[in-house]
Amino acid sequence: MTATDVLLRSTRVVTPEGERPAAVAVADGRITAVLPHHTDPSGLPGPPRLHDYGDAVLLPGLVDTHVHVNDPGRESWEGFATATRAAAAGGITTLLDMPLNSLPPTTTPDHLRTKRRAAAGRAHIDVGFWGGAVPGNTPRLRALHDAGVFGFKCFLSPSGVEEFPELDDAALTEAMTEITGFGGLLIVHAEDPAELGTAPGCQGSPRYTDFLASRPPEAEHRAVARLLATAGRLGARVHILHLSSAGALPLIAGARAAGVRVTAETCPHFLTLTAEEVPDGATAFKCCPPIREAANQDALWAALADGTLDCVVSDHSPCTPDLKVPDFGAAWGGISSLQLGLPVVWTAARRRGFTPDDLARWMSAGPAALAGLDGPAGRKGAIAPGRDADFAVFDPDAVFTVDPAGLHHRNPVTAYAGRTLHGVVRATWLRGEPIADHGRPLARTGRLLDRPGRPQPERP
Repeated sequence: MTATDVLLRSTRVVTPEGERPAAVAVADGRITAVLPHHTDPSGLPGPPRLHDYGDAVLLPGLVDTHVHVNDPGRESWEGFATATRAAAAGGITTLLDMPLNSLPPTTTPDHLRTKRRAAAGRAHIDVGFWGGAVPGNTPRLRALHDAGVFGFKCFLSPSGVEEFPELDDAALTEAMTEITGFGGLLIVHAEDPAELGTAPGCQGSPRYTDFLASRPPEAEHRAVARLLATAGRLGARVHILHLSSAGALPLIAGARAAGVRVTAETCPHFLTLTAEEVPDGATAFKCCPPIREAANQDALWAALADGTLDCVVSDHSPCTPDLKVPDFGAAWGGISSLQLGLPVVWTAARRRGFTPDDLARWMSAGPAALAGLDGPAGRKGAIAPGRDADFAVFDPDAVFTVDPAGLHHRNPVTAYAGRTLHGVVRATWLRGEPIADHGRPLARTGRLLDRPGRPQPERP
């Protein structure tokens, strides 16, 4: 029998079969067995070091497939060291970096190599990369796929940065045809530029109601319908990013029932913040698509419960404080939540009767499946034999108040400042080693990941 390095014990271990008392055996960075809670470590070969977490919940390490690290090029906004430090403190053990807001964007194999050099040796957690689909780079998409990106992001409306333009109908069809040809995944920011162009403007306005009117739900509905029609025609696999408007949910459910290969995500801010509570001038709450009304939020929660929405990821999109001017038209759009996503979601989920099993499904298993990280090659997303020994030790009953000074991302700007949240991450483990303790990062042991199916590089 293989020697066991570590045994983690809890009365509340969340496995694919449900939550139960258990002891999790770890050797060489992987889970070797999920054993009865009373297992005596002295009876195991090794013998292993015992970490008894009592009644704290042992979750699979979270997987966040929607993070803007912005490095290189906009390191003053965020960077790999700071983003992954915040992620580790928040129970996240794997993230996928978005291809835009860095300079250069990840739209060619050379740009991917630049991105990997920027990340090498700086990651507290495992990091993978999305590629970008922009006008003119269709001939490079296969090479990017072969170089190890997990899929390709595109915008159907302006992205906010000139180096990452949106795709019109013809360019969307061209990119989707190419990606489908080699079995890839297209992930999509779905807002329709025509709807946005006819909506009331909000330039110069500090009023959130004006900003909300400038990004109407119809922009999401029309873009989602367009995307689903194209995907259905081409047999493509597509994923809808940061769904905000519940009005698009019937379109997704209907397309899926008709055989379209579509998945969709939402974000902590859409599940916990409401338009009614955003103060005028409070552009820390600005994101695109926007935070909508409370009734809309209720429908998003229902879609998580019934499986129409597959996962909850951060869309961590930070910037320097000076870009959050009190003008909703001019302020940078993005919410920083990497470290806080788990307690933010749990605070709302517990009130609605959800359980830690649901957290594991939405924030670990679902994103891992999206990225192909849940199989034998990926080994993420579950507490089960053969998977990486990635864990978040979570106290669901502890309460704390968000102090921006205690956050590890580069710029302490957050829409959650001053909020009282339920749930504290006590420890985070990556491949059998602790990487954070009570919010304090311990080590940079992260690896740079290629898409599963390709050989993964050694630790940088």
